[in-house]
Amino acid sequence: MPHPEAKPHIRLDLQQERSSAVTATITDTPTHTIHALLTIHGFEPLDEHTMVMARIDREEPHYAEQAARALRAENITVDITPELRKEIDTEWTWADHPMPWCSREEIREVSNDAQQIYEDIRHGRLIIHAHAHDGWTTVAVGTYREGPSIHLHGENHLRTESMRYNNPVEAITEFERLYGDAVRPGPAPATSTETEAERARASLPGTADAPTTGLGGARAAATGNHEALLDDFLEAHGDWEKWRTWSDETTHAVHQSLVMRAEFVHEADPGEPQWSIAAYESPVGERLWHATATSTVPVDIVRTLLESLDSADTVEIAVGSAVSEANVWKATRPLFDADWDHSADGRFIRWQAPGDHSAGVQFDAFAANLRQSGLPVWTFWGGGDADTPEWALHFSTHAAVSVLQDVAVEAAERYAKPLASAQRQNSLRTVSPVPGQQPAARARTR
Repeated sequence: MPHPEAKPHIRLDLQQERSSAVTATITDTPTHTIHALLTIHGFEPLDEHTMVMARIDREEPHYAEQAARALRAENITVDITPELRKEIDTEWTWADHPMPWCSREEIREVSNDAQQIYEDIRHGRLIIHAHAHDGWTTVAVGTYREGPSIHLHGENHLRTESMRYNNPVEAITEFERLYGDAVRPGPAPATSTETEAERARASLPGTADAPTTGLGGARAAATGNHEALLDDFLEAHGDWEKWRTWSDETTHAVHQSLVMRAEFVHEADPGEPQWSIAAYESPVGERLWHATATSTVPVDIVRTLLESLDSADTVEIAVGSAVSEANVWKATRPLFDADWDHSADGRFIRWQAPGDHSAGVQFDAFAANLRQSGLPVWTFWGGGDADTPEWALHFSTHAAVSVLQDVAVEAAERYAKPLASAQRQNSLRTVSPVPGQQPAARARTR
């Protein structure tokens, strides 16, 4: 008796190599029909059983859900993993989109038009003759193989058609008149977003069944992955919202009070800040203090910083603390109790890890007394010294003492003496108070 053929089904999941890209894994025997239907919805083949959707507008979860609905209407079984479902249900907020008058759906329409232009260029339907930089963004002139010539303005999901011409000669002549010596032949170099999407379309996922999101920070801790740390923090703290920037180069995490904000640069240059923390007096008020962290800062230290920002008194933390001898003592008390070496050198007061001085904290008294200064007042560092560290975490004047203290506790634990005993660990978590001061805590319980 013949066995009925197994009915193929599709599993949609986030791709590990790119946070927003979506893979479609086809089980059993794939058919040309399923491949064709997935192609219609923007998927491209990686192998016989795997296809991927990688867009430049990072809207893959939205279009993956549309694809799932269409495929189910054709009686094809489609599973969506919990990780992808979470991304589908998360509504992005664009922090500084250049078209703030547009609704969310209108912004998505603009991005989809840009995606179509990108696909036309990538597949050779639109030939780019020349490009230029107008001082703000990239502009280009091109001709459709079976259509008009056009001028383009912008990059990635903000690229739009600005002018249309009847023939290439007219379009190129006008383009050269507008941009003169800035004109360069051929298409512009690929943007980082385009390059990332191209990589996602060219490589199979490392492990098809591997989870792509962390649980309680475990993934970030295991890999030292700051991207994962950001995802873990936002997942665990519902009073922080992920805001998306129009450039796609950064992601903002904003507290519901709007007075505390964190900016994360996805591809920060070595030595440049990857994290920028800012505290404001009100949602539209002046910035009161700020902090920056390079991409090489240990994940546990950045996690402690983020956790310290999120508490019942976030607004009070945003107000910050006055620079005073008492507050400097309170912030650094965990270092004293961990036997860090203490020294003063002119304007600088330093605390260095016991033994090899492999890490340190520096307070700049001169910068602390300047009304307007870009100099960091507090510097936490590891490796090298405060001027040439392997990693550095900087705080401006008026940084909240409770935040400084939490970071100091984490640094003291990380760079403790090898013979640290249970008594030492206990002293780091509950420091004996001095008159008029509260005990230093490892991290506030929430």
